[in-house]
Amino acid sequence: MSAGTEDEKAGTPDFEQSLAELESLITRLERGDLPLADSLALFEQGIALTRRCHAHLAEARQRVEILLKDGARPFDPDALDGDE
Repeated sequence: MSAGTEDEKAGTPDFEQSLAELESLITRLERGDLPLADSLALFEQGIALTRRCHAHLAEARQRVEILLKDGARPFDPDALDGDE
């Protein structure tokens, strides 16, 4: 199963899509040329995107913790020094 497959089936944007959209909203808000109502609407969308990104990160963290708990060893960059 590829990463993001469940999100794609559910129609939910993946982390990268959500982050890109959030960055776009931030750029629009930082220009400061929007009416207050539009700024508030974009801010609300930004909050929803932030929550979605946090959920994606929490899920990824949980998956990593499960993999590490199951006996997989974390990457050790010092182990590569002897190979060169």
